[in-house]
Amino acid sequence: MRITWLGHSAFELEKDGKVLLIDPFITGNPAAPKGVSEIRADAIAVTHAHGDHLGDALEISKRTGAPVIAIFEIAQYLAGKGANTMGINMGGEVEVAGFRVAMVPATHSSTIMEGGRWLPGGCPAGFVIDNKVYHAGDTGLFYGMKLIGEYYRPEVALLPIGGFYTMDVRQAAKAAELLGVKAVIPMHYNTFDVIRADPRELERLLEPLGIKVYILRPGESVEV
Repeated sequence: MRITWLGHSAFELEKDGKVLLIDPFITGNPAAPKGVSEIRADAIAVTHAHGDHLGDALEISKRTGAPVIAIFEIAQYLAGKGANTMGINMGGEVEVAGFRVAMVPATHSSTIMEGGRWLPGGCPAGFVIDNKVYHAGDTGLFYGMKLIGEYYRPEVALLPIGGFYTMDVRQAAKAAELLGVKAVIPMHYNTFDVIRADPRELERLLEPLGIKVYILRPGESVEV
Protein backbone atom coordinates (compact mmCIF):
# COMPACT_ATOMS: atom_id res chain seq x y z
CA MET A 1 0.00 0.00 0.00
CA ARG A 2 1.27 3.47 -0.85
CA ILE A 3 0.43 6.34 1.51
CA THR A 4 0.64 9.88 0.14
CA TRP A 5 0.26 12.91 2.40
CA LEU A 6 -1.74 15.78 0.91
CA GLY A 7 -1.06 18.13 3.82
CA HIS A 8 -2.95 18.63 7.08
CA SER A 9 -4.89 15.36 7.69
CA ALA A 10 -5.55 14.50 4.03
CA PHE A 11 -4.11 11.27 2.66
CA GLU A 12 -4.34 9.08 -0.41
CA LEU A 13 -4.01 5.34 0.22
CA GLU A 14 -3.38 3.45 -3.01
CA LYS A 15 -3.58 -0.32 -3.42
CA ASP A 16 -3.98 -2.40 -6.58
CA GLY A 17 -4.66 0.75 -8.58
CA LYS A 18 -7.49 1.90 -6.30
CA VAL A 19 -7.39 5.05 -4.16
CA LEU A 20 -8.96 5.61 -0.75
CA LEU A 21 -8.97 9.33 0.03
CA ILE A 22 -9.12 10.38 3.69
CA ASP A 23 -10.21 13.83 4.96
CA PRO A 24 -9.85 15.61 1.59
CA PHE A 25 -9.22 19.19 2.73
CA ILE A 26 -7.77 20.57 -0.52
CA THR A 27 -9.49 23.88 -1.22
CA GLY A 28 -8.18 26.38 1.32
CA ASN A 29 -5.38 24.06 2.45
CA PRO A 30 -2.14 26.03 1.99
CA ALA A 31 -0.12 22.81 2.07
CA ALA A 32 -2.13 20.92 -0.57
CA PRO A 33 0.28 19.76 -3.31
CA LYS A 34 -2.42 19.70 -6.04
CA GLY A 35 -5.81 21.11 -6.84
CA VAL A 36 -9.12 19.46 -6.14
CA SER A 37 -9.73 18.79 -9.85
CA GLU A 38 -6.55 16.65 -9.89
CA ILE A 39 -7.69 14.44 -7.03
CA ARG A 40 -8.88 10.96 -7.93
CA ALA A 41 -10.72 8.62 -5.60
CA ASP A 42 -12.46 5.27 -5.65
CA ALA A 43 -13.65 5.78 -2.07
CA ILE A 44 -13.51 8.62 0.45
CA ALA A 45 -13.40 8.41 4.25
CA VAL A 46 -14.25 11.41 6.44
CA THR A 47 -13.35 11.35 10.13
CA HIS A 48 -15.59 14.25 11.21
CA ALA A 49 -17.51 17.25 9.93
CA HIS A 50 -15.15 20.18 10.54
CA GLY A 51 -14.30 21.99 7.34
CA ASP A 52 -10.60 21.09 7.42
CA HIS A 53 -11.55 17.39 7.29
CA LEU A 54 -14.87 17.19 5.44
CA GLY A 55 -13.17 19.50 2.98
CA ASP A 56 -13.96 18.76 -0.67
CA ALA A 57 -15.56 15.35 -0.06
CA LEU A 58 -18.88 16.42 -1.58
CA GLU A 59 -17.39 17.80 -4.78
CA ILE A 60 -15.01 14.87 -5.26
CA SER A 61 -17.76 12.30 -4.63
CA LYS A 62 -20.11 13.99 -7.08
CA ARG A 63 -17.37 14.21 -9.74
CA THR A 64 -15.97 10.70 -9.35
CA GLY A 65 -18.91 8.74 -7.96
CA ALA A 66 -16.72 7.61 -5.06
CA PRO A 67 -18.75 6.67 -1.97
CA VAL A 68 -18.09 8.72 1.16
CA ILE A 69 -17.67 6.57 4.28
CA ALA A 70 -18.59 8.60 7.34
CA ILE A 71 -20.59 8.62 10.54
CA PHE A 72 -24.30 8.31 9.75
CA GLU A 73 -25.14 12.00 10.30
CA ILE A 74 -22.43 13.26 7.93
CA ALA A 75 -23.41 10.64 5.36
CA GLN A 76 -27.04 11.75 5.48
CA TYR A 77 -26.02 15.40 5.12
CA LEU A 78 -23.85 14.66 2.07
CA ALA A 79 -26.41 12.34 0.51
CA GLY A 80 -28.94 15.16 0.69
CA LYS A 81 -26.58 17.20 -1.46
CA GLY A 82 -26.10 14.52 -4.09
CA ALA A 83 -23.08 12.56 -2.83
CA ASN A 84 -22.78 8.79 -2.90
CA THR A 85 -22.46 7.79 0.76
CA MET A 86 -22.01 4.87 3.16
CA GLY A 87 -23.14 5.91 6.63
CA ILE A 88 -21.72 3.69 9.35
CA ASN A 89 -21.05 4.03 13.08
CA MET A 90 -18.59 2.99 15.78
CA GLY A 91 -17.44 -0.58 15.32
CA GLY A 92 -18.87 -0.74 11.81
CA GLU A 93 -16.76 -2.06 8.94
CA VAL A 94 -17.27 -1.86 5.20
CA GLU A 95 -15.50 -3.31 2.19
CA VAL A 96 -15.19 -0.73 -0.57
CA ALA A 97 -12.89 -0.44 -3.62
CA GLY A 98 -10.81 -3.32 -2.25
CA PHE A 99 -10.22 -1.65 1.13
CA ARG A 100 -11.57 -2.87 4.45
CA VAL A 101 -12.48 0.23 6.46
CA ALA A 102 -13.36 0.04 10.17
CA MET A 103 -14.65 3.02 12.16
CA VAL A 104 -13.19 3.55 15.63
CA PRO A 105 -13.69 6.27 18.26
CA ALA A 106 -11.88 9.60 18.55
CA THR A 107 -12.11 12.24 21.27
CA HIS A 108 -13.02 15.52 19.59
CA SER A 109 -16.15 17.31 18.35
CA SER A 110 -17.98 17.32 15.02
CA THR A 111 -20.17 20.08 13.61
CA ILE A 112 -21.04 21.37 10.15
CA MET A 113 -21.09 25.10 9.39
CA GLU A 114 -23.82 25.96 6.90
CA GLY A 115 -25.58 29.25 6.30
CA GLY A 116 -24.07 30.79 9.41
CA ARG A 117 -25.40 27.97 11.61
CA TRP A 118 -23.69 25.03 13.23
CA LEU A 119 -25.34 21.70 12.41
CA PRO A 120 -24.72 18.49 14.36
CA GLY A 121 -22.15 16.27 12.68
CA GLY A 122 -22.44 13.09 14.72
CA CYS A 123 -19.49 11.63 16.60
CA PRO A 124 -15.87 12.17 15.55
CA ALA A 125 -14.09 9.03 14.42
CA GLY A 126 -10.90 7.40 13.30
CA PHE A 127 -10.46 4.63 10.75
CA VAL A 128 -8.46 1.42 10.57
CA ILE A 129 -7.82 0.37 6.99
CA ASP A 130 -7.04 -3.28 6.14
CA ASN A 131 -5.92 -3.87 9.76
CA LYS A 132 -2.77 -2.06 8.65
CA VAL A 133 -3.17 1.73 8.74
CA TYR A 134 -4.84 3.70 11.54
CA HIS A 135 -5.93 7.26 10.75
CA ALA A 136 -6.69 8.80 14.14
CA GLY A 137 -8.64 11.80 12.85
CA ASP A 138 -8.65 14.79 15.17
CA THR A 139 -8.30 13.38 18.65
CA GLY A 140 -6.83 13.78 22.08
CA LEU A 141 -4.94 10.97 23.75
CA PHE A 142 -7.23 8.27 25.15
CA TYR A 143 -6.61 4.83 26.60
CA GLY A 144 -8.91 3.18 24.05
CA MET A 145 -6.00 3.43 21.63
CA LYS A 146 -4.50 0.45 23.42
CA LEU A 147 -7.64 -1.57 22.60
CA ILE A 148 -7.50 -0.40 18.97
CA GLY A 149 -3.92 -1.63 18.84
CA GLU A 150 -4.71 -4.97 20.46
CA TYR A 151 -7.80 -5.70 18.38
CA TYR A 152 -6.90 -4.39 14.90
CA ARG A 153 -3.11 -4.57 15.20
CA PRO A 154 -2.36 -1.71 12.77
CA GLU A 155 1.25 -1.35 11.68
CA VAL A 156 1.22 2.36 10.80
CA ALA A 157 -0.51 5.20 12.64
CA LEU A 158 -1.33 8.59 11.12
CA LEU A 159 -1.36 10.80 14.22
CA PRO A 160 -2.04 14.52 14.80
CA ILE A 161 0.77 16.33 16.58
CA GLY A 162 -0.16 20.02 16.37
CA GLY A 163 -1.73 20.40 19.81
CA PHE A 164 -4.38 23.05 20.57
CA TYR A 165 -7.22 21.13 18.85
CA THR A 166 -5.64 17.66 19.10
CA MET A 167 -2.79 15.73 20.68
CA ASP A 168 0.60 17.38 20.76
CA VAL A 169 3.92 15.69 20.05
CA ARG A 170 4.36 14.15 23.51
CA GLN A 171 0.81 12.80 23.56
CA ALA A 172 1.23 11.40 20.04
CA ALA A 173 4.35 9.56 21.20
CA LYS A 174 2.34 7.98 24.01
CA ALA A 175 -0.42 7.12 21.54
CA ALA A 176 2.08 5.30 19.33
CA GLU A 177 3.27 3.35 22.37
CA LEU A 178 -0.30 2.39 23.34
CA LEU A 179 -1.09 1.33 19.78
CA GLY A 180 2.03 -0.79 19.47
CA VAL A 181 2.59 0.31 15.88
CA LYS A 182 5.81 -0.08 13.91
CA ALA A 183 5.65 3.37 12.31
CA VAL A 184 4.00 6.77 12.60
CA ILE A 185 3.27 9.47 10.05
CA PRO A 186 2.65 12.81 11.79
CA MET A 187 -0.22 14.98 10.52
CA HIS A 188 -2.36 17.98 11.46
CA TYR A 189 0.55 20.32 12.12
CA ASN A 190 2.05 23.50 10.61
CA THR A 191 -0.95 24.13 8.34
CA PHE A 192 -1.77 27.14 10.50
CA ASP A 193 0.25 29.04 13.12
CA VAL A 194 -1.83 27.75 16.02
CA ILE A 195 -0.78 24.15 15.32
CA ARG A 196 2.95 24.65 14.85
CA ALA A 197 4.97 21.57 15.85
CA ASP A 198 8.32 19.93 15.12
CA PRO A 199 7.91 16.34 13.86
CA ARG A 200 11.59 15.71 14.59
CA GLU A 201 10.72 15.88 18.28
CA LEU A 202 8.35 12.96 17.74
CA GLU A 203 11.15 11.11 16.00
CA ARG A 204 13.42 11.65 19.02
CA LEU A 205 10.77 10.42 21.44
CA LEU A 206 9.95 7.28 19.47
CA GLU A 207 13.45 6.24 18.44
CA PRO A 208 14.15 4.51 21.80
CA LEU A 209 10.97 2.48 21.31
CA GLY A 210 12.02 1.32 17.87
CA ILE A 211 9.08 3.07 16.21
CA LYS A 212 9.90 4.60 12.82
CA VAL A 213 8.65 8.13 12.08
CA TYR A 214 8.08 9.03 8.43
CA ILE A 215 8.25 12.81 8.12
CA LEU A 216 6.65 13.51 4.76
CA ARG A 217 6.37 16.73 2.81
CA PRO A 218 2.97 17.32 1.20
CA GLY A 219 2.86 15.22 -1.96
CA GLU A 220 5.43 12.69 -0.72
CA SER A 221 4.63 8.99 -0.35
CA VAL A 222 5.78 5.96 1.56
CA GLU A 223 5.19 2.27 0.84
CA VAL A 224 3.97 0.16 3.77
